[in-house]
Amino acid sequence: MTQRTFLAEVKDAVTPRATLLVIGVVALALLFIASYVGALHDPKPKDVPFGVVAPPAAAQQAVSRLEKLPGDPLDPRAVTDAATARRQILNRDIDGALIIDPSGTTDTLLVATGGGRVLATTLTTLITTLEKSERRTVRTLDVAPADTQDANGLSSFYVTVGWCVGGYLCASIMTISAASGHNNPRRAVIRLTAMAAVGIVGGLGGALIIGPILGALPGSFMAFWGLGALIIFAVGAATLAFQGVFGLAGIGLVILLVVILGNPSAGGALPPPLLPPFWRAIGPALPPGAGTWVARSIAYFKGNATTGPLLVLSAWAAAGIAVTLTAAALRERQAKTRQPTEAS
Repeated sequence: MTQRTFLAEVKDAVTPRATLLVIGVVALALLFIASYVGALHDPKPKDVPFGVVAPPAAAQQAVSRLEKLPGDPLDPRAVTDAATARRQILNRDIDGALIIDPSGTTDTLLVATGGGRVLATTLTTLITTLEKSERRTVRTLDVAPADTQDANGLSSFYVTVGWCVGGYLCASIMTISAASGHNNPRRAVIRLTAMAAVGIVGGLGGALIIGPILGALPGSFMAFWGLGALIIFAVGAATLAFQGVFGLAGIGLVILLVVILGNPSAGGALPPPLLPPFWRAIGPALPPGAGTWVARSIAYFKGNATTGPLLVLSAWAAAGIAVTLTAAALRERQAKTRQPTEAS
C-alpha cells in the first residue's frame, strides 16, 4: 500500500467533520472533569446565612465573633427570637441559627437537613467546635429534616437531573433525526408542541417515581409534576434554540451548560454555600440549580422561596421558544432567497 493510498483511506475513514466532532467531544470530556472536580473536590463553607438569637448585647457580641472566623464561613445576623429563626430557615432566608441561653451553658443549633445534609453536618461541626472553645455545649435541632427515604437529601437533585436529561435528549433526537435544512416555522412549532407533551408525560412519570412508587420525597405530587414538566420543556426548548442557531454544535453547547456547568453547581452533592465562588454564582441561573432548589422547597420547606427559580426556568423556556421560532423563520427566508438565485 502506497503512502498516498493510506492517506486517502485515513481521510475516508476519519472525515474532517468527524475530526472536528471528536475534538469537540474530547474538549467536553476535559471540561467535564475540570468542572466537577473543581466544584466538588474541596468543600468549604463560605458566607453561610446564619442567625443568632440572644439578648441584644450577647447577640451582637456573638455576631462579631462569628464574623471574625477564618475564611468567613458564616454570614451571621442577629434574629429577634427562636420562632423568627425557625421561620427564616423554613423561608430559606438563612441556613441555620444558634439560640444562646444566657442563663445556662447549653445552646441550641437549628439546622435543616432537607436543604442538604452535608451543609447541616458542616454547621453542626463548626458550631460544636466553637462552643467547646467557649466551654459551652450545644444541642442540635433539625427544623426541616430530610425524609428517611431521601439518603443525604439528594433525591431532589437526582430527579431534577433526570428531567434535564430527558429535555435535551428528546430535543436532540428530534433535531438529529431530520436534516437541519428541513427546519421551518411550522416544523419548529410542531417540535415545541412535542416537547410540551414530553414535558407533561415526563413530569408525571418523575413525580410518580419519587412519590407514590418509591416514597423518596414528601411534598405535593401536583407541584412536582408541574416542576418536572417545566424543567423538561425549558431544557428541550433551549436545546432546539441552540441547534437552530448553531446546528449540531448547539447540542454540545447545551451539554456544556446543563451537564458540565449546571450539574456540579446545582447544589445537589454540595449545597451552594459549600461551592467555590464561580459555581455558586452560576448555579441559580441554570436549569439544574433552579430545579433542585424548587424541588427541595416543595419537599421540605412548604414551597417557600420558589418564585425566583421558577422565573429562571420560565425564562429558559420563553427564550427557547423565541429563539427557535426566530431561527426557523430566518432559515426559511434564506432558503427562499437562494431559490431564485439557483434557478437563474
